[in-house]
Amino acid sequence: MTDEPRATGPGQPRVFRYEVLPTDVRAVREIVESTGFFRADEIDVAEELVQDRLAEGPESGYHFVLAQRGEFVEGYACYGHIACTLASYDLYWIAVHRCCQGQGLGRVLLAEAERLIRQSGGQRIYVETSGRPQYAPTRAFYEHFGYRAEAVLADFYAPGDDKVVYVKSLTSSRP
Repeated sequence: MTDEPRATGPGQPRVFRYEVLPTDVRAVREIVESTGFFRADEIDVAEELVQDRLAEGPESGYHFVLAQRGEFVEGYACYGHIACTLASYDLYWIAVHRCCQGQGLGRVLLAEAERLIRQSGGQRIYVETSGRPQYAPTRAFYEHFGYRAEAVLADFYAPGDDKVVYVKSLTSSRP
C-alpha cells in the first residue's frame, strides 16, 4: 500500500480522466486499501471493475472518473446504468486515497459523476453503503449532498452490518 503520492509536486494541477489505464488496476487497489474501510474481498471487487472496463470497454457498464496529480491517482468514482431500468444508475464506488482526504475531492468526484450521469439521461442515482458506525461519516456525506436513505436491509453484509440504500433524484436537483 502506498501512503504518499508518487511523482507529484506542489504545483501540479489535478486532472480528471474518464478512461481507465492498465496502471489504474493497482491505483484503485491502493486507494481502496488506504481508506481502511474495506475487507479484502471488497478490495478485490473494486479492482475487478477496473479490469472489466479494460477488457470490455464501455460495454462493461462501468464508467469511471479518476482524479490525478502527476502520476498519482488521488481518488475515483465508478458508476453505471442499472440494467432493466430506463434512467437509473448505481454509484458503485467513490473513494479518495487516505493522504488526499479532507480536501473536498470526494465532493468534486461526486459532482462530476452526477454531471456525467445526468448528461447520459440518468434521472436517479442509487448508492449502497454499510450501516456500521464506522460508515457514519459516509452516510452523512451522501445526506449532505441530497441523497436520502430509501431502504435499510438488516444484517445484509454480516450480522450487525446493515445495507443502507440511498437515492437521489437528478430531475429535482439543480445541475
